[in-house]
Amino acid sequence: MSLPTGWTLSASAFNLTPEVIRAERSAPELALTLVEREIATAIEIELGQMWRGFPAPPTADAEAFRDRLAAAGGHVSIVGVSIDEFDRGRRRTDTERRAFLEPQLRAAAAVGAAGVRLPIGQAGALLDDLVPLLEELDLVLYEEAQGHETPAARPEAYARIAELDTPHLRLLLDISMLMPALPVSYLEQLERGGIHPALLRRLRDEWRDPATHDAVIDALRSGQVPGPVHTLYMNLLVRFGRAHVDDLASVLPLLGAVHLKFWDLDDADHRLSDPLRDVGSTLAATGFTGTLCSEWGGQEWLDDDPWEMTSRHLALAGALLSDRHPSAPPQKASTP
Repeated sequence: MSLPTGWTLSASAFNLTPEVIRAERSAPELALTLVEREIATAIEIELGQMWRGFPAPPTADAEAFRDRLAAAGGHVSIVGVSIDEFDRGRRRTDTERRAFLEPQLRAAAAVGAAGVRLPIGQAGALLDDLVPLLEELDLVLYEEAQGHETPAARPEAYARIAELDTPHLRLLLDISMLMPALPVSYLEQLERGGIHPALLRRLRDEWRDPATHDAVIDALRSGQVPGPVHTLYMNLLVRFGRAHVDDLASVLPLLGAVHLKFWDLDDADHRLSDPLRDVGSTLAATGFTGTLCSEWGGQEWLDDDPWEMTSRHLALAGALLSDRHPSAPPQKASTP
């Protein structure tokens, strides 16, 4: 099994967030286990999880982690960074926003990363000023689009990446944008939480129907979402998308990395494997090179072992993205 030249499978330390919260081991120790357990050699880390002193962690800590990772045979691909837009209730100026971000970029360089990641559009007016710094540090800024953030929904943000036309600014696509159906385990949580059966049926059977989105909004506005699942319900509006890969054709030349987002490993009706297969075929046709990172979002409601979930997902992704894997989905056995 081999991937196309220039493709690298990686794993996100974000997958280990429940273990980070338990705090039985430090976040750097946990991130290192992804390499030590031979789950991946390239990993993504979240800077806000890793070290005290955020947004300016000690350079020595970042360099020490880089060296330990290298000794284990691994490296950091992308670092998740952030911009805190407010300071004690006051919106930060662009100068203050840059001052908040710059030490994070320097920490990412110290840890040996190839790039950093921000939500698409968040850098905004900072982009022009950041390019020289990115060049100095030899970093790529990946603007991440996920869920409902399609090119049609965010045309200005995508256009800005194309307009700057620099290899130090690229698009990162999260395949949560391309969900043919909702995760089975998520639907089970909504059912247990008391979501109305009629809406549940629509979510199960008609996720990509635009009318389903209207029904989701209506239920929220009319107070039909029970409190215990209210936060979980908001994924329908933010984290779960319903686009098709063809909707991304215009922005594929901007693509530098992919998040292979998964929620659970239930592949009923190929709801997990079809987006992987579709993205793989599309990237192969466009000459893509970059990382494809396994990122587990289902930790929000599942208690499964994160190392096992990540390992199993990467095995599936590797098989589907391999240049020896058939592009068509497996056929169901016929009934005699």
